[in-house]
Amino acid sequence: MRRRLTAVLVATATILTVASCASEAPPAGSAGAAPEITLTFAGDVHFEDRVAALLDAPDTTFGPVVEHLADGDLTLVNLETPITDRGEPEEKNYLFRAPDSAVPALAAAGVDIVSLANNHTMDYGRQGLADTMVALERGGLGAVGAGEDIETAFMPVRRTVEGVDVAVFAFSQVDELAEEWAATADRSGMAMAFDTERAYAAVRAAGADSDLVVVLPHWGGEYDRCPTARQRDFAAGLVDAGADIIVGAHSHVLQGAGRSGDAYVAYGLGNFLWYSSGLDPPFSARAGVLHLTVRGRAVVGSTFIPTVTTDRGRPRPLSGWQANLARHNFDALRGCAHLDPVPGR
Repeated sequence: MRRRLTAVLVATATILTVASCASEAPPAGSAGAAPEITLTFAGDVHFEDRVAALLDAPDTTFGPVVEHLADGDLTLVNLETPITDRGEPEEKNYLFRAPDSAVPALAAAGVDIVSLANNHTMDYGRQGLADTMVALERGGLGAVGAGEDIETAFMPVRRTVEGVDVAVFAFSQVDELAEEWAATADRSGMAMAFDTERAYAAVRAAGADSDLVVVLPHWGGEYDRCPTARQRDFAAGLVDAGADIIVGAHSHVLQGAGRSGDAYVAYGLGNFLWYSSGLDPPFSARAGVLHLTVRGRAVVGSTFIPTVTTDRGRPRPLSGWQANLARHNFDALRGCAHLDPVPGR
């Protein structure tokens, strides 16, 4: 059961793998052993089209997948929509937004922290961003990757879990409207990955006073199952700066996950609560819930629960041969991502 969590929110800006695995180490409860915690991740979430009707009952919006989503100490997703009924629409092809009921829906699903560093958070401008941050704060959810200025946008959300101090960052590497949406010294906005030195410096500083550093980038080519060179370069820089876990979003399909040196990288977890449906190409309805078991700064175990979005937009966990095939396919993505298995697999 979840919520061994002792949470303190310090800053508000605020087809498929991997069976369980663990390396040999002293039992978590033995003398001198580091606490063992579980972090849970899922991909993109919005409430558009068919998904909007699910908000009529926020307590059940995510459906049965909640037993997996809420099974851990800290749950993080990418919130691919502003929460607002105000603001002016931006000039772009796809515009998303959600009502206030999105917040209790996220909370009821066990979500603790959402990334706002993506290419839809500011679809309704800075007014929409401000409304989103207020709604999330009132609902008790952490928001990361955006803020009232550049300093707060690049600040982590911090949580303490079983005595482990966790710092979470989010950065967007999507070029569309990047300059216009970037936070600056005198305007609100998002933490942009093109400001790499600021991103690396923020991660480096958090590594010095936190037990675990998690980064949620928004990056990659849409419908590209292999990470781009730009993704890999940014991931390498984040790891060099001290990131321990990197879990990305944006490509709308699953990308590879595994170890990169001492860190764990999952390049993309696909569309989780979304208006795609079915198992067919372009595979944009395939996603999953990723559980990472962490001891110290190391991921010592991982479990992937593959899902597919239904015709209502809910993620449905796969079972039997479909789940086995999904895990096999997710495992295979590790090759073009140039990642290694978690030790002990």
